[in-house]
Amino acid sequence: MRTEKRPVTLITGASAGIGAALAQEFAAHGHDLVLVARREQALDVVAYAIAASGRPRPTVLRADVARADAAQEIATALAGRDLEPDTIVNNAGFGLIGAAGNLDRAEQLAMIDLNVRALTDFSLAFLDSLERRKGGILNVASIAGFLPGPGMAVYYATKAYVISFSEALHQELKPRGVRVTVLCPGPVPTEFQARAGISREVFPPLLTRSAERVARDGYRGLKEGRRMVIPGSANQVATALISILPRSMLLKLADMRDRRR
Repeated sequence: MRTEKRPVTLITGASAGIGAALAQEFAAHGHDLVLVARREQALDVVAYAIAASGRPRPTVLRADVARADAAQEIATALAGRDLEPDTIVNNAGFGLIGAAGNLDRAEQLAMIDLNVRALTDFSLAFLDSLERRKGGILNVASIAGFLPGPGMAVYYATKAYVISFSEALHQELKPRGVRVTVLCPGPVPTEFQARAGISREVFPPLLTRSAERVARDGYRGLKEGRRMVIPGSANQVATALISILPRSMLLKLADMRDRRR
């Protein structure tokens, strides 16, 4: 007899920052969770906090989603637990600060593997269950994806890809009943910035939002079926201005910001 699989929300990069905040937000709305990251101990802390709030304890899977076989490995692990995704949240990613020609090439290629290839793989790997359950995909990008990024060239380019890919997927999957939303936060004080080497003083407070507020906006946008969510009115205005300014001016402004950083 076939066992009915239980629907879950799969969140990558859930061990800290926006990923952990998204886990809390989805749990607060009654979603059963599967949390994925390389740091199992940090995932356990997030899972414990969710369970302590009276919600079901999330399933924790330690995995490096940048590996070529990660999606298949996780699909197998879920099937073994009689679970299947109705929502995918692609949050895993990292950035590096510095001129592309000066940074380690292997690290930059690893960034592409995680920010681009893995996100694409996880967005496509579970479409059957997402369609069957009329679920959704939330891809975490950044307002950096609207800009050229001297000083963080590869990172900005990866986020431009996430925006373009997610918008196209939104249109393609809408007839199949699958919602796709791309979340484009501005600066968020998390360990992501520390890993990238970015000082918190670089960005104006007006553009900065907490991980919790970003998670709330992202969750609401996905449930409403919105194509894109840009948290904060100041960031919305900034991205609107970006769309009308000459590219040469944006490059100069970005270069000036990089020199201050």
